[in-house]
Amino acid sequence: MLTPDAMMAFFAAALLLGIAPGPDNIFVLTQSALFGVGAGIITTLGLVTGLCVHTTAVALGVAAIFQTSALAFTLLKVAGAGYLLWLAWLSFRAGASTTDVAEEGTTSQGRAGSNFPGYMTLYRRGIVMNVTNPKVSLFFLAFLPQFCDPARGSVALQVLSLGGLFMLATIVVFWTVAALGGRLAVWFNRSKRGQIMMQRVAGCVFVGLASALLLSGR
Repeated sequence: MLTPDAMMAFFAAALLLGIAPGPDNIFVLTQSALFGVGAGIITTLGLVTGLCVHTTAVALGVAAIFQTSALAFTLLKVAGAGYLLWLAWLSFRAGASTTDVAEEGTTSQGRAGSNFPGYMTLYRRGIVMNVTNPKVSLFFLAFLPQFCDPARGSVALQVLSLGGLFMLATIVVFWTVAALGGRLAVWFNRSKRGQIMMQRVAGCVFVGLASALLLSGR
């Protein structure tokens, strides 16, 4: 099993990586700025579920396919970019909500306005956003084994343990990001103009993330 020192070093590194600007924390910030703190929290849970998939793929050796097969890498990133462009289209066509976002990031009806897609939809968005990014698998494939020691037992179990620690660090950082985004949601949803502007900004962010994913290489 992993030593306490190795676990602490890995967790600290994971926190720093989570703080660094990237597509996932930008995605959480965008969703929470649109729909409130709760939306960012649920989106984070979806992203973490996606990390479970990547961690398992690395532990089983499946993730290596994205390192060896250009076709598999390209197909997955095109799918991910297409999904982000679809989210951009939804944002660009969205109008102002008919209700205002309250201080806790929800309306009196418990939803962030008429454009609120629902928590299950946000959860699925987080999963798809993460799973369709092959760069995450390649990152885990390069990063997690550095903290493994074959002399201390099953490498696969060590990878799964490290993946769990990475998910915990992700939740800590991303829920902080969600809290910040929730404050933006309160501010922007004070007026219909602010709501529409935030939707357009979100659309541009999604287009930028899609472009970055399409241009990324192995």
